[in-house]
Amino acid sequence: MKHRLLAILASVLALLTGCDKPTTVPTGTPIAATQAKGTIGVSLLTLDNPFFKVIGDTITAEGHKRGYATIVVSGDKDVAKQSNQIKDFIVKKVSAIVLSPCDSKSIIPVIQEANSAGIPVFTVDIPCNEPGAKIVTQISTDNFSGGKEAAHAMIEALGEAGGKIAVLHFKQAESCILRVKGFREIIDAHNASDKAKVEIVTELESSGAKDMGYKAAEDALQAHADLRGIFAINDPAALGARAALEKAGKTHVFIIGFDGQPEGKQAIKDGKIYADPIQFPDKMGVQIIDAIVRHSKGETLPPQMLIPTSLYRRADAQKDPELK
Repeated sequence: MKHRLLAILASVLALLTGCDKPTTVPTGTPIAATQAKGTIGVSLLTLDNPFFKVIGDTITAEGHKRGYATIVVSGDKDVAKQSNQIKDFIVKKVSAIVLSPCDSKSIIPVIQEANSAGIPVFTVDIPCNEPGAKIVTQISTDNFSGGKEAAHAMIEALGEAGGKIAVLHFKQAESCILRVKGFREIIDAHNASDKAKVEIVTELESSGAKDMGYKAAEDALQAHADLRGIFAINDPAALGARAALEKAGKTHVFIIGFDGQPEGKQAIKDGKIYADPIQFPDKMGVQIIDAIVRHSKGETLPPQMLIPTSLYRRADAQKDPELK
């Protein structure tokens, strides 16, 4: 009888000891991800552009570290589609919504729906400065100053001769409007004080895409055979413009891009793009998660947090270990 009691006691102790073992977490899964504080709904302008892919991936990785699950979707530059995505986030009762608006004005009504549902809304890269939409904070590149840097690079590239240039825009995005505004401000100031005039002879829509950048550059060249420079509001548009220049045998035309994506940086190293004000999408993703955590703790955040660009030329590309 004594031996049976000892055996039963040993079994009970074994079971209790087993209950104290730590929960097994699949390899590669952050511990914090098993203790989700909620879900963050993220709708980005597009995931076809590597820049936004980095933002989405960083938000997911950083969110998991801080205890949040994430849903990252592509708005595909379609404000109606993005509005439906936000409505879906509201139905799912997410803890926070992160947007890079497809259209900063048209997206207001659905942001207001999220506001009414008590879900905090944050914007990344593309701001929404429209009245009526309550945004906790906006994390973005200092696009206005970046546009100024692009203009200085264009003036530097054209040299004493100056010349005619084209702007390849994406007017649907507030960030690109700010870039062009900063660019024009410096060009206007330069023309007011210098003999080597830089004349913006055309401003064409590129949609921030390679195919549309190609078509816009093609149209600019047809209208202005003596074009000397192109400012494209992002790398995909700049790379499309470069392809159009090569086809037309106009490789002497200087291109200033914007972003600093790997393909854009490689084009700078290869002498196909003159320079880029580069952005830091990974920093944006980290700062967005930090802002969500701070807001959840009751901290009051500034209306916007801007990340400066850095002008990247061929000399920088030649020292860049990540390039070929």
